This record gives sequence, C-alpha cells and structure tokens, in this order.
Amino acid sequence: MKTISYNRPVEVTGEYDVLVAGAGPAGICAAVAAAREGSRVALIERYGVVGGNLTTGYVGPVLGMVGKGTMRDEIVKILEIPDNDMIGETGKAHDFEKAKLTLSEFVNHPGIDVYLQSSVYDVVKEGDKVTGLILATNEGRMALLAPVTIDCTGDAIVSTLAGAHIEKGREDGLMQPVTLEFTIDNVDETCAVTCIGDVDNVEMNGERFLDFCKRCADEGKLPEHLAAVRLHPTVKKGQRQVNTTQANRVDITKVREIFPADLELRRQIALLMDFFHQNLPGYENCKCIGSGTTTGVRETRRVMGDYLLTAEDMVEGRKFPDVAVHESEFIVDIHNPEGAGQAEDKIQYVIPYDIPYRCFLPKGVEGLLVAGRCISGTHRAHASYRVMSICMAMGEAAGTAAALCAKELRTPRELQVKELQNALTAKGIELWQE
Repeated sequence: MKTISYNRPVEVTGEYDVLVAGAGPAGICAAVAAAREGSRVALIERYGVVGGNLTTGYVGPVLGMVGKGTMRDEIVKILEIPDNDMIGETGKAHDFEKAKLTLSEFVNHPGIDVYLQSSVYDVVKEGDKVTGLILATNEGRMALLAPVTIDCTGDAIVSTLAGAHIEKGREDGLMQPVTLEFTIDNVDETCAVTCIGDVDNVEMNGERFLDFCKRCADEGKLPEHLAAVRLHPTVKKGQRQVNTTQANRVDITKVREIFPADLELRRQIALLMDFFHQNLPGYENCKCIGSGTTTGVRETRRVMGDYLLTAEDMVEGRKFPDVAVHESEFIVDIHNPEGAGQAEDKIQYVIPYDIPYRCFLPKGVEGLLVAGRCISGTHRAHASYRVMSICMAMGEAAGTAAALCAKELRTPRELQVKELQNALTAKGIELWQE
C-alpha cells in the first residue's frame, strides 16, 4: 500500500470541559445534560443540522422505553408527539421539518458551542487518555481540547481513532441492513392499512398484511428482500412513515460502500411507490414528500467496555448496582442481514433491564465515554438498546457523568458511580424501584 507522511501544526481554537462528538439523539442529550451541570460544552456534528436520526435520518417513530424522568420524555414533548402515542410500537412519527428547529433550540444553550458541518478527523491523546479532537471544518483543521470526551457518533469514530477495542456485526461479520426511510402523504385514512412492524398482525382485505406482502414478493410484484412493508402513522393524518427499503451486506464504515447503498435505496423508494399505487387500497394517489438525507444505519461498530451487555441480561431483566439507565425495553430486533424481515424465527422479547455505567467505559482508553448504539454490548443485545429512546437516556447519563468528571478533573473511570446516580435521581430520573 502506498503511503505519504503528513505533518502540519493545528491551531487549538477552543478549550472546553466536555466535547460531545455526534449530535444525534444521544449526543444532543449528552451536551445539554453536561451544560445544565455547569460544563462548557462543544457539540460537534458532521451534518448541517442537529438531531441525527430525528432529523437528517428521517427515522420515526421514537421507539423503545426507559424509566421515568429522563430527557427522553422532554424530547418527545418538544417533538409534539401526543401523550398516548409517546411510547413503543404504537407511536407516531414526528414532523421532521419542525424537529430541525425545535432540536436546534434545545441545544441553543449558553454553555454549548455547536460546530456544524464539522467531522472528527483525529483524536488528541496523552498516553492512553483522550484530551481533545481534531476537526475537519469549512475553515480547515482545528483542535478542541477538553478533559472529557463523549463518543455519540453511532459509528464509534472517536473510539476507533483512540484505539479502543471494536467489534462489528454477528459472528460471521454481517451487520443489520441499512435503510432509507421516507414519508408519503395523500393516503386515504378510510381504507388505508397501518403496519408497525414484523410483530404486527394487522389485516388487509381479510389477510394478514405482512403475509400479503410476502405473497406479493413470491409472485414477483415486490422484491423478496422488501417483503416486510412497515407503514407507520405520523402526527399528520393522511401520512405514513415507510420503513421498508433495505440494502444487505453493507458496511457503512467503509466509505466506498456508502454511495452504492444510497443509490440502491433511492431506487427502491420509486419501486415501492409503484407497488403502493397498484396494490394497496387507500394508497392509489399517495405521494412521497420527503426522505432521509443520509442512509439509515442500524449497526456498525460496538466499543468493548468494562462490561459487555448481553441479550441474556435483557431476557432476565437484569439490574446492576452501577445502573445508569433504568428500565430499558425494546425487543431484540435483528433485521435480517441476508434477506427480508427478521434474522431469527422467533421475536425475542425482554424484561425491562438496566444498562450499567461500565458499558460507557472503553477498555484501555481514558478520558472517553461512549453513549448511543456504539456502547459495549453483544450483537444481539445491541439490537434492543440501539433505538432512540434508550440512546437519549444513555446520552443524558453520559453527559451528566462527563460534567461531574470535568469539575474535579477526574477520568470517567475514576468517577464514583453513586455520585452520578445521585445527580440523576436529583433530576427526577428513576434508577430503581424502592
């Protein structure tokens, strides 16, 4: 492999208490939580708007459940999702355009500097401790320094650059497929079906809707890998949020795989629109009004930490003394890496489980926390905690921890977990039942 040597000085343009990389569901909550604890925070986002899957990713509804009192409840409220539709698979997709403003207002805190269109280029380290980030921006390279950094990039970009131990996918390396969600309107609510996912037994014309879609795939009316047609309601009548497009065997951490996947998914949107028009009552005149501006990624890197969360922990509803997120709940939702629908014959349900603080601590790296779908867990466990409600709660816990560490220049591994738990419960967050 041909290489070049590259060595140029980089100006330090900011010194903070906490750096948060990634402004998706976990990152916005991490930044705001740290700022509310008195930290000066830099929130770094590679796209031109905050929100991640809540905005650019076009992902809805907000799935999953966590214990009471987390910032997740606050986010859902400002997204104007009705109370009876807030939680779980029966919820409605929010208004993505409104979210671009409301979530920007959410992070518009005097203690937060937001760096948009800024990608993490490298990490600054002293020994095994992360002490800052180097960004690639419209102004060129710049360095930001802080005693604590939180990796909320989803793809574990900071952790990878810092040399953390990373795993990807299941044993054969395959990861869950990527998807591009899109929104349609002009749906006739008097006869149009709504399907929330693979566990839904809703019928259309006397036949289970998902069985109908599978039959259409068998008859060649629909590609086989698109047989799981998911049509979520939104906060606006006459709309559906479509979570059906799918590209298998894609590793989105490899740059050259991104464009072919995106192109294939956008072609699938056109194909699905034709299918809706010709085969679904109430969808004859529907129109696509928007889609994600970035590929929807379910799974890439997982950072191995001081504790590895497992699906067995979830099935047993395990509680931990170092709990940071309480009562997490979502099915083990493994979209098939090789075909349509689920990867496993039987849906694995869980008992509400805790996520321990140790899952946020990358092995062998100091000064760094992880939050969101890249925390320390197995492939099967990841399929449950990767959803947005749980990621928001993780971000809030990590942001609070980072602020506590920055106050006394402790590393996240040196923080006494009880101190974090006291700070979280003081805000009204439920961490255990008495």
